Parts: sequence; structure tokens; C-alpha cells
Amino acid sequence: MRLRQIQNTPVAVTELGFGASVIGNLYRVTPSSDATAAIDAAWDAGIRYFDTALHYGLGLSELRLGAVLKGRPREEYVVSSKVGRLLVPNEEPHGVDTEGFVVRDDLRRQWNFSSDGVLRSIEHTLRRTGLDRLDIVYLHDPDDHWQQAAEEAMPALADLREQGVIGAIGVGMNQSAMPARFLRETAADVVMLAGRYTLLDQSALDDVLPAAQELGKSVVAVGVFNSGLLSRDRPVPGMKYDYRSAPVDLVHRASAIAEVCEQHGTTLPAAAIAFPYTHPGVVNVTLGMRTAEQVERNADLHRRPVPADLWDHLRAEGLIRPDVPTSGSRVAPSPMVGTPTFHPMS
Repeated sequence: MRLRQIQNTPVAVTELGFGASVIGNLYRVTPSSDATAAIDAAWDAGIRYFDTALHYGLGLSELRLGAVLKGRPREEYVVSSKVGRLLVPNEEPHGVDTEGFVVRDDLRRQWNFSSDGVLRSIEHTLRRTGLDRLDIVYLHDPDDHWQQAAEEAMPALADLREQGVIGAIGVGMNQSAMPARFLRETAADVVMLAGRYTLLDQSALDDVLPAAQELGKSVVAVGVFNSGLLSRDRPVPGMKYDYRSAPVDLVHRASAIAEVCEQHGTTLPAAAIAFPYTHPGVVNVTLGMRTAEQVERNADLHRRPVPADLWDHLRAEGLIRPDVPTSGSRVAPSPMVGTPTFHPMS
């Protein structure tokens, strides 16, 4: 599995990452044995970048990920988690979490982008994972908290980075405009961009991707299947797009893209995974994976070469934007091969 450097940081991540939201029981229960098998399969596939957050299952994702990884050589993998929420006792539990995770709601999330909140969140994450450090820390969904996130949380992370405690810092969001502001106006190194640079949505070309390229910063792409619509060879009505039922016109557009993919000897999900690398600012694609079978399928899709002229064909058909570049595609030589490189200061 090839590595790419988060620009101007000591952190390198494998091109494919393991997203641990689903092993926090997102939408349905994932047995612990399935979660463990998925993480083991990711390791066997060469994946060495693992992303989690306390939001995922009220800490369950962090617990499960840490339990498996702490038996692996720490210098061989990179872990990211997120800050901006704290877990506090829930005074009025209803029995099950109300934010999409099938877990008991004895705890609840409390927004907190203060400097103290950042430090407490990291401390609690290290406790849950049992790890000695986090390599990357993102501000998580600060959409309604720009001022405190930019003026308190990001400087706190920057201090930890300067001390060598964290290798890279950034922001993870479902939009692209505010992440561009974080790259331009704060000390952020990297953006985890959800769903805004995919075969169906290239809005990041208007803001965050130009900012990353101009400033020598990086983007990690997530949500590349847009909640499922791009995950099958042939889309069908009833599939999800950005967490909701997909509009008919998008199903038709996804089907048209699938037909072009077939003409070039590839598939829609393989192209969906490869597409973000058309931009040189993208260093990683991270996928949520619940089982070993999902990991093996996605790793296989990632390994399949996608012809460079596919993008030209899609542009010519008006199925992707005409300004989609190709210079960053995985068909080009990889910037580096080796082992994750971040080593914190003692």
C-alpha cells in the first residue's frame, strides 16, 4: 500500500484509510468480532491509516479500534481522531443514542471547542484507545462554531503540534467552504472532506482544493460513495445519497457514469475510489468498513488500475466538471513508498 505525505508535516498515510465510524454501531449493531476482523483485514491489506472519533458510538469506535491496534507496532501506523465534542453524563437517557448510533445513551455529546475542551477530549480519547499518542487531530464539524474553533481550538492543536505531540492538525466537515477558510486563516495542515469531491459532487474545486494546492496543504477524501449511491456497479432506485434517498436525476447520472466505466473496463465503485486522486491535493481516501469482507472488497477496488482516459470521457459527456484535473491521479507515480514516518518528540 503506497504512502503519501501530508504536505509540510512529518506524517505519511497509506493511500487507503480505514474509517471506524461504522464499527461504532452506525445505523445498526456491529458485533465486536466483526469489528475486530475488519481491523485485522485492513492491516493484512496494508492499510496503516485509521480514523475514529468519540462521536462514533459515544466512544465505542475508539474503544474497539484501540483494543486491536495497541497490539501492533506503534511506529507502523497512523491514527487520527477528532475534537469539538465532549462526552458527559446524560441526565435524561432514552435508552438508545439519538444521533444514528445503536448504543446506550448513558452519555451525551456536548459541543466544546475551547482550548481546555480540546485537551480534555484528547486525554479521554487516549484513555479509550489505550494509545500513547494521536498522529492527526481534526476539529469535528465546527460549522456553527467558527469563532471558538478558529480562535481557541486550532491554536491549542497548533501548540501540541509545535511541541511534537501531534504530527498534523486539521478539520473534518461535510462542506467545503469553511474548510477552505481553515486552510487559509488558521494553522490547519489538512482537511478531511466528506462527500464534496466525488464523481457526483465536485464543489470542492471552488474553494478547498485550490486553497490546499496554493498553500501546500492536503486533503483526505471521505464519503466518496456519497452514502452508497456510488458503491455498486449499477445504481438502483432507493439507494442513499448524502444520508437521504437519492433523487431520481442523480440515480440516472450515476447510472450513466457506470456505463462509461464499463466501456473503459472498470466499475463505478472502483472509479469512485480512484476519482479523488485526480486532484494533486488529495493524499488519501478513507472508507468506512464494517466487516472483513467489506475491507477486502474495497482494498481490491483500490488496487485496480483505472484508465486515465476515463476522466476525459466523463468530461466529454458532461458527467463531471470540465475543470477536473488529472495530474494527481493514482496512475501517476506515487510520491513515496514505505512506512508511516511520524515520530513524536520525547
